[in-house]
Amino acid sequence: MQEFSIIEWLAMATICLTAALAAVALMSPRLQQRRTGPKSTSEVIWIFDGTDLVDATVLARKLIGDSDAPCEWRDLHRELCTGYPTFPKSPRDVEKVGSVVAPSLESAEPKEVVCEWIGGITRVHLRQRQDHTVPPPDAARVLSAASHELETLRFALNNAHYPVWRVSDKGEVIWFNKAYEDLCMSVLGKKPGPDTALFSASYDIPIPTKKGRRSVTIPATGKKLWFDVTIVQHNNGTLIYGVDINAVVDAEQAQRDFVQTLAKTFAQLSTGLAIFDRDRQLVLFNPALIDLTALPAEFLSARPTLFSFFDRLRDQRMMPEPKNYGSWRDQLADLVAAATDGRYQETWSLASGSVYSVSGRPHPDGAIAFLFEDITAEITLTRRFRSDLELGQAIFDRLDDAIAVFSMEGTLTFSNAAYHALWDVDPEMCFAQTSILDSVRVWQAGCMATPVWGDIRDFVGSQENRAEWWAKVTMNSGEALVCSIHPIQSGATMINFTRPTVDAPVALQKAPALTAD
Repeated sequence: MQEFSIIEWLAMATICLTAALAAVALMSPRLQQRRTGPKSTSEVIWIFDGTDLVDATVLARKLIGDSDAPCEWRDLHRELCTGYPTFPKSPRDVEKVGSVVAPSLESAEPKEVVCEWIGGITRVHLRQRQDHTVPPPDAARVLSAASHELETLRFALNNAHYPVWRVSDKGEVIWFNKAYEDLCMSVLGKKPGPDTALFSASYDIPIPTKKGRRSVTIPATGKKLWFDVTIVQHNNGTLIYGVDINAVVDAEQAQRDFVQTLAKTFAQLSTGLAIFDRDRQLVLFNPALIDLTALPAEFLSARPTLFSFFDRLRDQRMMPEPKNYGSWRDQLADLVAAATDGRYQETWSLASGSVYSVSGRPHPDGAIAFLFEDITAEITLTRRFRSDLELGQAIFDRLDDAIAVFSMEGTLTFSNAAYHALWDVDPEMCFAQTSILDSVRVWQAGCMATPVWGDIRDFVGSQENRAEWWAKVTMNSGEALVCSIHPIQSGATMINFTRPTVDAPVALQKAPALTAD
């Protein structure tokens, strides 16, 4: 009997312990929530232990930032209080009443936030509104939130720097902000009213565009104020926004004026101009290009490519014939590359006898400018001048007298073949310029000592008392020379060495009174 009682007591204890554990498991949602948390469904649910977030669904975490950083009740309140003004500020507000339902402020969004207190755990569920279960919201809090939002919107619109106004279907102004009122005072001298629409027919902008440029004129100054007007259709009228674009309009006008000025300037240039954009299409040319290249204006106006342009020049024989037509494209590619770097500079000698100077220069945004200049007259003049110099040199080279010409700075600028043979020098072979001092040293080395060389040196460097004179000098070989000095134009001096045939008069042999070194 005693043994049976012990077994009976053990069985009863086991049954009681099992029942207690089951009751704890069923009646303790705190432990269950901590252990499993909300299921990963399409619902938006947060679980809070006090003010700390302990679990949330995937969508719920995305709503508050989807980060691993610790989250608290105030973070969720900051996200939801704007759209759900009656959302509790702390879990204690939920604990007091057991359940709180915060409906959405927007009537077009039928949602609500349900907060439930379950054994120390606060469950927050964002769901679609269920009108049959939603208790009436706190009207005072909803009204306060709506008033606060209205005050914020009104402050923002009245302090905006661009006009905003609303017109009825008849075109009457039924609402406006402070910027529109200030604009009316500046333009009309009075406050706006239903019949004071500044932008006439601004509401008639075609709906597909929803945007247009309008202007108003200040009567006192005649100045136009430009605005980009954007319209937004509404059930009770049209809301219109005006953005000040005076700076844009002024910049566009300045650009047009600048382009017109450039066009007029380019039209007066005798140099042909062709500008190709980054896509290598002709975007700008002047009349001189038509005159120089003989290309039709229709062809140039069609915006040909750079390669088409030079192909046409080749067909018109307005550029040198390429030696190898097979490598013509490669030559053009090299030309473009050189022009891009600013290295292209060539002289074209055409079959017609004309000579063009062609240069390529880089421009901003990848553009290239080619300049065509007719230098036929300059080349012809240069060639003629060179021919005259060569003719004069040939004539002087036929003379028996040795002649040397020094500039005002004392530099040897001209000498003939007889001079080279007499003094065994060739100044044209020297890299540096030959000065009067260099020449005096050569003369002194080839002649007996005489003060004449110092007199000649001083005479070449002097610009006063410049009269012709001559003197005799004797070379080391014993041969006598007559050295005559002649001042010529531009301060230059010509020195002539002659072998005398008869004795010169005694009176003319004396050199001018110059100090010899």
